Amino acid sequence: MSEAIDKKMAIVTGASRGIGRAVAVEMARDNYFVIINYRSNDAAAAETLELVRSAGGDGELMRFDVADSAAAGAAMEDITKRFAGIDALVNNAGITADNLFLMMPEADWDAVIATTLKGFYNMTKPVLRKMLRQKKGSVVSIASVAGLIGNKGQANYSAAKAGLIGATRSIASEIAKKGIRLNVVAPGLIETDMIKEAPVEMIKNIIPMGRIGTPEEVAKVVRFLCSDDASYITGQVIGVNGGMI
Repeated sequence: MSEAIDKKMAIVTGASRGIGRAVAVEMARDNYFVIINYRSNDAAAAETLELVRSAGGDGELMRFDVADSAAAGAAMEDITKRFAGIDALVNNAGITADNLFLMMPEADWDAVIATTLKGFYNMTKPVLRKMLRQKKGSVVSIASVAGLIGNKGQANYSAAKAGLIGATRSIASEIAKKGIRLNVVAPGLIETDMIKEAPVEMIKNIIPMGRIGTPEEVAKVVRFLCSDDASYITGQVIGVNGGMI
């Protein structure tokens, strides 16, 4: 029997920190019950749940690797059985393993592609089946400016994020008449652990706004795309990059 809740319901992958955490909190502020997915960091995920509750929302933790078909399948079967509806899915989970392409181990190529693209497949397909029965829903995937213009040393990451864009546009066109929308948010340089080693001061010089973005600025765009205010937006890529492109 499905569980009834008095809030909208959203799943956010890779939500233990960074952009995923900010999205979970922003969705909680908009009256969503948030499923907080994460791969391994129990303490960080628990902090996200505390922040969700402090924002006036509620949610639960679900630990599994989105790239693992069996684990993701079991989790999604549980979610679709327990909850009457799924209003939003935010595909945020992603990893980096940077290197020049000619020096890149096959394992690093495969791992980055698996988390972003196989993870997208593993999460989005069962969610869309649920949304098709509901005749409504929104899927937002987090790509990157690297998926639009490429980035030296990130061929695997750029390929994965570009793949998200292509898959989203294709699927959006397939189901546009079913009341379900799919969009992409493509952040530029954002204050997360991913840019800890980056030459931030130098990078600021190539950003017209002259600063690094915040996870919260990305999260607000995600929340908008999941809302009814974005009811005529599907198959689009929204850049949050300070004017880089």
